[in-house]
Order: sequence, then C-alpha cells, then structure tokens
Amino acid sequence: MICASSALVDGGDGVRFTVPRGGVELAAFVVRHGGVVHAYINRCAHVPIELDWLPGRFFDSSRHFLICATHGAMYSPDSGYCVQGPCRGSRLEAVPVVEHDGGVFLKDEDG
Repeated sequence: MICASSALVDGGDGVRFTVPRGGVELAAFVVRHGGVVHAYINRCAHVPIELDWLPGRFFDSSRHFLICATHGAMYSPDSGYCVQGPCRGSRLEAVPVVEHDGGVFLKDEDG
C-alpha cells in the first residue's frame, strides 16, 4: 500500500513513494485531484529533477496545477500534461495506481 486514502486531500499535499523501474527505485508521488488519485514519477519533463519544493508539496497556490519548484513548469494533475512552462506539450510519466478498501495501491500490488 502506498498510503491510506484519507492521507490525500483534494488539491492538498501528495505522498511520496518509490517504484521499481529497470532495476532501480524511482521517486514517485500520488495526489488527489477532482476526487481521483493520480500518480507520477517525481521528475520534471523539462529537466530530470524532482518537482516538489518541500516534500509532498506538488500543487501551485491555486491548487489546480502541479508545479515544478525549479523552473515553474505547470502540469494538469489528471493527465500529467505540461500546460505552461519550458516543457509545454510534454508529460509527466504516469504510475498506475488504484484506490480501494481505504487505501491507494500500485496497480501491480492490487493483483
């Protein structure tokens, strides 16, 4: 389990976790937006650095977009699509997750 469902408030802080890819553990995060959980590799599409300016802080001040703290790239939380900034048109790498029974799980863990 990544986290309890109750840990994710719509437009609030995200939860960081790691996901195995190609034999290494990559930083990832999950947030709630529009009542739905969305997860991504924690790496800006512009420069491969983590997005959050403080651990778990992924939303901009309006709480409508995910933002890269370094260069200000803004991403749609439901698609990972970059809507503004130096990587416009690129996407964050999605991580498949599911929410059930009061928890958020990697899709692989769900069975």
